[in-house]
Amino acid sequence: MNKLTAYNSFFKEIINTINSARYQAYKSLNKFHIGQNFEIGRIIVENQEQNQWGQSIVDSLSKDINKQIDGAKGYSPQNLWRMRQFYLEYRNEPELLDLAMRIPWGQNMLIIHQLKDNHERRYYLQATEQLGWSRAVLLNQIKVNAYEYHIANKKLSNFEKALPQHLLEQANEALKSEYNLDFLGIAKPILEKELENRLIENIRDLLLELGYGFSFIGNQYRLKLRQKEYFIDLLFYHRILKCLVAIELKTVEFEPEFTGKMNFYLELLDEQEKQTDDNPSIGIILCPIKDNIEVEYALRTSNKPIGVSEYKLTHRLPDKFKGIVPTSKELKQMLTKAMHNAGASDNLSDNTSNEF
Repeated sequence: MNKLTAYNSFFKEIINTINSARYQAYKSLNKFHIGQNFEIGRIIVENQEQNQWGQSIVDSLSKDINKQIDGAKGYSPQNLWRMRQFYLEYRNEPELLDLAMRIPWGQNMLIIHQLKDNHERRYYLQATEQLGWSRAVLLNQIKVNAYEYHIANKKLSNFEKALPQHLLEQANEALKSEYNLDFLGIAKPILEKELENRLIENIRDLLLELGYGFSFIGNQYRLKLRQKEYFIDLLFYHRILKCLVAIELKTVEFEPEFTGKMNFYLELLDEQEKQTDDNPSIGIILCPIKDNIEVEYALRTSNKPIGVSEYKLTHRLPDKFKGIVPTSKELKQMLTKAMHNAGASDNLSDNTSNEF
């Protein structure tokens, strides 16, 4: 090891130590802050009940706090009411309270105001803590019903077999069973290259949909083996998992050979691009439709961590098109019949990508 390489390794270790200490300090401070707000909420509720005080007591309390603690922020009447609500929501839910203590106050308020079901709250609390969702990302996940997709759609991957135990849970959380790409505004059949280009044009929305931790590296990322070149549709680095994530886009129904191709790409990535302190590269295959049993069998033979997910180009068919625009199943049947009649059924794979 030369001196420059040794110094770079030494410097990186120091930076990682500093960042780790800062993160632990932040978590401790955040837990203290949330605990304080819960306790303030408890005191307000109990004193209102004991003394039969009305709403005006909170306004008085806010003014007196700001007089006593000069320059104090966060004790407006509105924030005090939020602390009161926070206490009422979680005083009989110790498990949820424990999860709530691990995420920022803003995200907590968003979950309380947007969601009433405790099962949903638990899902978003856990995901926010594990994936580090910002308020913007959390709101986006709530709007696209991430919880409903979570319980309705089984995540298909071989992560349990191909990843070490300490990465398994985080990798499962990072993978969705379905991705909502309706921000692209696509409502007609589209080729893979055009789909890729549209995603690159809307990279910010794509990163929000993928979730926290994904950093975009490039599209059509070139790999080389001897004299041949290979290209990965989209390549990301995941800052939490500390690994490369290759995404392959398909506009046709899942086929078993997709996993073989992805396995090959991941082998090249790990050999040529993965740094010594990176974790194994992960692959995600995005298809408009898949057969779960077929996917499970295809993943059995892969030794690289691969997940297979569906995507939707249009989240909901507008009412004015219902009964006029065919469903995906009807569209595929129509196209199959048309191509068969034309004697060109071999080209079906380029024309069956519409999903409604």
